Amino acid sequence: MSTSSELAGALAGQPARKPAGRSPFRRVVTNQQFVLFVVLVGLIVFFGVRNSLFFRVGEFSNLLTDFSGLILIAIAETYVITAGGIDLAVGSTAAVTGVVAAGWIQPLVSHHVNAALVLLLGAVISAVIGAAAGAFSALMITVFRLVPFVATLVTYSAGAGLALVISHGAPVGYNPGAIYWSATGVSIVTWLVAIVLVLSIGLGLILHLTIYGRYNFAIGSNEFAARAAGISVRRHLVSVYVLSGVLAGLTGMFFYIRSGSGAATTGVTNSANLLAIAAVVIGGASLYGGVGRWSGTMLGAAVLTVVSDGLIFINVPPTWIQVVVGALIALAALLQTFRRRGGATGRTT
Repeated sequence: MSTSSELAGALAGQPARKPAGRSPFRRVVTNQQFVLFVVLVGLIVFFGVRNSLFFRVGEFSNLLTDFSGLILIAIAETYVITAGGIDLAVGSTAAVTGVVAAGWIQPLVSHHVNAALVLLLGAVISAVIGAAAGAFSALMITVFRLVPFVATLVTYSAGAGLALVISHGAPVGYNPGAIYWSATGVSIVTWLVAIVLVLSIGLGLILHLTIYGRYNFAIGSNEFAARAAGISVRRHLVSVYVLSGVLAGLTGMFFYIRSGSGAATTGVTNSANLLAIAAVVIGGASLYGGVGRWSGTMLGAAVLTVVSDGLIFINVPPTWIQVVVGALIALAALLQTFRRRGGATGRTT
């Protein structure tokens, strides 16, 4: 948690003061993003040595696609967590938006309407539905004063149930044109992945270089001080949860394009919400709010993607993936504790 002076500096755009008394080497080796980068390279080398097929161009393309399927909701969680909240509903929001959008645009697909127009309309529908889901969570948090964990758990359960009711447990629609488009691009980067990456970069710039992002960190650091500084905390939190819902909705459309149909299991059976939170925590964000970086989330999502795909490549049962993810979260939490102790030591010397 930041002090009032640190909050004032954040609002003025001034960088936080670095702890004194720490050697450059120690600052580097305890930098979570540096550690994550080393771990990421090490994992790629390890899986490549165990199975040379891991270095194929096609596999790197698959890794980028899987990474893109996680990164939007991971960035959504970055915004929410740095503002001092949490959003458990992103997975089921992706599911319900995917099946609803698939149902609404299927008649257009059947009548051979322009494929790009169909996908664009589907993205708009998904974003609107996602925004509604995020607004529902925000309403319960800001008006009815439910804690974010409970409020978004309600939205998660409702979304997962609605997705099953609407789809009757079966895939909705079929769009072979979407599958074809999702596989086209330049080299290992498909157009679908390129769009997600550009959108992700834009969201990172907003988080770190705009007054909106500064407000986000200020509220997560000290909500009372942020309110005293004139920030409309309630309005900002509503916008953050709506943004999270929009990104979750676009993730549902992402999976629709990739598979050619909407499915109620999207984002639910693979615990996408927990993976997104894991990516943020592994990336160095604090669940208490006020601390986190876009680049850390990107690296955390990349590590999770490589681990998930790599374990399958070396014939490790998929059930072990959650165990490894849990271990990574534990290691990230331990590293944060070590860094905090190091910072405290630096301030007292």
